[in-house]
Amino acid sequence: MGDTWDADPQARLARRIGLSPSELGTTGGRDGCPDIWELDNGDFAVIGRDLTAVYSEGLPEDAVIGGGERLVVIPRVTLLAAKTHIPDA
Repeated sequence: MGDTWDADPQARLARRIGLSPSELGTTGGRDGCPDIWELDNGDFAVIGRDLTAVYSEGLPEDAVIGGGERLVVIPRVTLLAAKTHIPDA
């Protein structure tokens, strides 16, 4: 299956995917801004609420949250606004 993927800590935010939290009305000012960013290496960063503890017990059998991972939740409108900005390949 190949090498295991790992996040590159050297990658930097390159561009926002979708609309800003203020444009979507999902921000509480400066704090609480769910967002999606493409990194300069092509990976994506998601800013959302950390609900790892809430969902970790009820995960499907084939879903695992690793030691260095967190399950984050973003508003539906954030992902839908990003959809047209995400390349197909």
